[in-house]
Amino acid sequence: MTEHVDFLIIDDDITFARVLARSLAKRGYQVATAQDDDGALQACSARTPANIVLDLKLQQSSGLNLIARLKHLLPTARIVILTGYSSIPTTVEAIKLGATNYLCKPASVDEIIDAFGHTQANPGVDVPLQPPSVDRLEWEHIQRVLSDNEGNISATARALNMHRRTLQRKLQKRPVKN
Repeated sequence: MTEHVDFLIIDDDITFARVLARSLAKRGYQVATAQDDDGALQACSARTPANIVLDLKLQQSSGLNLIARLKHLLPTARIVILTGYSSIPTTVEAIKLGATNYLCKPASVDEIIDAFGHTQANPGVDVPLQPPSVDRLEWEHIQRVLSDNEGNISATARALNMHRRTLQRKLQKRPVKN
């Protein structure tokens, strides 16, 4: 017989997963964690999570590759992608593959919990009055190139024709909101 849990957190950042699990447990939720594809699939066979928080960029794979397998094992589970490497293409693919929602890190526990409740489209969502700032576009472009280079700072700096230290300084900054 399988055990029921409210949340399964799949993230290769063990500290982040532990902190999020502790925060959810303090709110009364049953929580399990996994760090990779195999651990996630094992956790799903031993437990039946209602909600899955899935990191987009796992050490050896993309969370996108895991969505279909998770939906096959647990068709009613809701999946929220949580990532520091957000982009429009990965958002679109995650939703097409069956994710319920997509959040950018950093996200609060309340935002994560709320993301599971937003299962219907909202055509009334506010459309920005202005396009994103150049700083925001630069940050998104750097994140995309970093993702393409599998997190390798030196390769990303070469691809962007940027000094490695300059890139490191830009990466230490929080994402520009607008």
